[in-house]
Amino acid sequence: MKHTYQVIGMSCNGCKTHVEDTLIKIPEVKKAEVRLKEGLVVLEMSEHVPLSVLGATLADSPYKIYPEGHQVEEKKLSPMPIIGKVRVYYCPMHCEGDKTYSKSGHCPVCGMDLVPEVSKENEDGAQEDKSYLDLLRKFKVATVFTLPIFAIAMSEMLPYNPLFDWMPVQYWNWVQMILSGPVVFYATWMFFQRAYASIISGMYNMFTLIGIGAGVAWLFSFFGLLFPQVFPDEFRTASRSIHMYFESATVILTLVLLGQLLEARAHRKTNSAVKELLELAPNKAIRIENGLEVEIPMDQIRVGDLLRVKPGDKIPVDGEITKGESVIDESMITGEPTPVRKMMNDQVSAGTVNGNQSFVMVAEKVGEDTLLAQIIDMVKQASRSRAPIQKLADKISSYFVPAVVGVSVVTCIVWLVLGPEPSMIYALVNAIAVLIIACPCALGLATPMSVMVGVGKGAEWGILIKEAASLEKMNQVDTLIIDKTGTVTEGKPSVEEVIDFEFDRKKLISLVASVNQQSEHPLAEAMVRYARKNKVDLLSIDEFESITGKGVKAKVDGVEVLIGNDKLMTDHQVNRTREVKETVARQQKMGKTVSYMSYDNQVVGAIVIADQIKKTSREAICALKDKGIDVIMMTGDNDLTAKAVADELALDEVIAECLPEDKMKRVSALQEEGKVVAMAGDGINDAPALAKADVGIAMGTGTDVAIESAAITLVKGDLRGIVKASMLSESVMRNIKENLFFALAYNGIGVPLAAGVLYPFFGLLLSPMIAALAMSFSSFSVITNALRLKALKVG
Repeated sequence: MKHTYQVIGMSCNGCKTHVEDTLIKIPEVKKAEVRLKEGLVVLEMSEHVPLSVLGATLADSPYKIYPEGHQVEEKKLSPMPIIGKVRVYYCPMHCEGDKTYSKSGHCPVCGMDLVPEVSKENEDGAQEDKSYLDLLRKFKVATVFTLPIFAIAMSEMLPYNPLFDWMPVQYWNWVQMILSGPVVFYATWMFFQRAYASIISGMYNMFTLIGIGAGVAWLFSFFGLLFPQVFPDEFRTASRSIHMYFESATVILTLVLLGQLLEARAHRKTNSAVKELLELAPNKAIRIENGLEVEIPMDQIRVGDLLRVKPGDKIPVDGEITKGESVIDESMITGEPTPVRKMMNDQVSAGTVNGNQSFVMVAEKVGEDTLLAQIIDMVKQASRSRAPIQKLADKISSYFVPAVVGVSVVTCIVWLVLGPEPSMIYALVNAIAVLIIACPCALGLATPMSVMVGVGKGAEWGILIKEAASLEKMNQVDTLIIDKTGTVTEGKPSVEEVIDFEFDRKKLISLVASVNQQSEHPLAEAMVRYARKNKVDLLSIDEFESITGKGVKAKVDGVEVLIGNDKLMTDHQVNRTREVKETVARQQKMGKTVSYMSYDNQVVGAIVIADQIKKTSREAICALKDKGIDVIMMTGDNDLTAKAVADELALDEVIAECLPEDKMKRVSALQEEGKVVAMAGDGINDAPALAKADVGIAMGTGTDVAIESAAITLVKGDLRGIVKASMLSESVMRNIKENLFFALAYNGIGVPLAAGVLYPFFGLLLSPMIAALAMSFSSFSVITNALRLKALKVG
């Protein structure tokens, strides 16, 4: 029989495992399955177990069990908020989902350092920088002491070793041991602490392998140096000394430390996205009190306050304009490059930038309620809620480590019982040989070596990869969401065409640019740039006037010139012939912005303005569709323009007039359908969706926030880079699997040999020297195979 119960208090995979393991101990319970998201546990029982028994079983834990659907008042289990100076920490590997901690320390699952969440109250990432600098200092110490150890060990391969002229090998062994001390007991001691923690918790990871492998290599050498007489002759060098493995231990530990240093550096950049968003909000605002303007801190703004926003200032909170008007740069919300003219009763948002006019606004949403604060929160939540990607090496390690330790223990027992005298020494040495040959050097290098070379290759192709997880996911992507402006288009409004209606074309361009040179509107600037590009001289004008929402007018040599939309022409009773209207309508149906130009009360031309589609966009989208990837365009632009661009690019789906949360919700919805989603964008408004997507891809020509939120950046802002990234991902993942095969194959052959399976038949034992050689050969194969990625070609 099956029964479902509600469990209160679970928040992570560790809780899930604890509840399942505790309840399965009840004899009548045959299977326990926790559904973490729903807070439920499904129990399969041989006979009914009373709820009181289930509750008593969980009595010593923080979890409470109730019948399904039971209403219990319980504190909402959500990431801990930041209040004042309280710091919130989380695991960078997201081992326990969105679980957070109130104190710094190590993740109980993977052993990684917990990192602080960025907030306005935090000290600009000081804690994070301290962790990085601490790793950097330890890496320098490890390198300084490891290099001479490596040089001494490798010199033994020389036919006439000059070091032995100074003193015999036994003394050099002591030098190696002394030099290894700072590496093992200072620079990399935390790896052994994490390995110990993983063994105690039963959550085996890469640190388990590193700790056991490097630890046994060092301890073998240490005891071989202090007590050489207890070792059989098979384990001695020609000079009768025991072969040392100090260099193996220190080199492995130093390389792992380098990897941790690179990860810490990458994580500092990851948090820059939130820092950039936080910088959008000003620190102070100007409040109008009894007719006087008073500068106040942001936290003193209250709903209903009247605020003065001066030219060039950032708008402090969300609200409504009550006096004045201006042009507002809202690219941080819409992602569109064209500033928007705002008048009385129009809404404005925090973090957007005012133009060259002053206005008064009333505060309607402050603090965490502003749109900017919501975007920041979305980026944080999306970053933490991304499903943790388990590296192949860690998956294998969870089985590999216990298996190797088990083989070592069995080897020790068999030699103790059946081995020749001195059986204890044979048992100990062969057990150690098993661990040495199974050292995770090759297994540990399998993934990072391929990733390192793959990332380098990506850089050559103009693809900057922030995290290895994106390489693992990129070749699995089946859905791509792209922004329009700046992603498939150039992101710069430009004059596409000047249409003359039986009027001198050069004079038309000159008049258009001359009148617009005094306007601050981006479309006017595009017209002036067009004139300069065509080397057209500008004329002097008089009586210039900007008419809000309609266009501009001025006089040139006493003749009135109007440039604007239909409303401007209608207001000035400018007649437009049927031919003119049809010509303009054709352009508007293609999603273009069209301005009329009237000269002496007659329409003599039209200016077509568009954001040009990048020449490579159609080619890239076709290539992606050929790979079976569904491409969806989501943009904050109007529906007509969006559909026109989509038709030109042969896109099957387009969604217009999107806000930042719309893109993020679409990503979430697709992920719930089982899709692997990549998001490509260039604006601040794309940051939440970039963080939420399985793979975030930013245009290098876009904003810093978008780039920092994304896992992959295309330096040239070319969509063809996504095709290259997909191909690179396939090659890197295949290479990683090959490396893991090489590493495991060598260990699979070497472990039985080290255990002594050949001794009963041939009297042969695998000495630690041969074990080290096999281990080195395994590493050599992995490195050589990874370097093949350097020869990868595009296409």
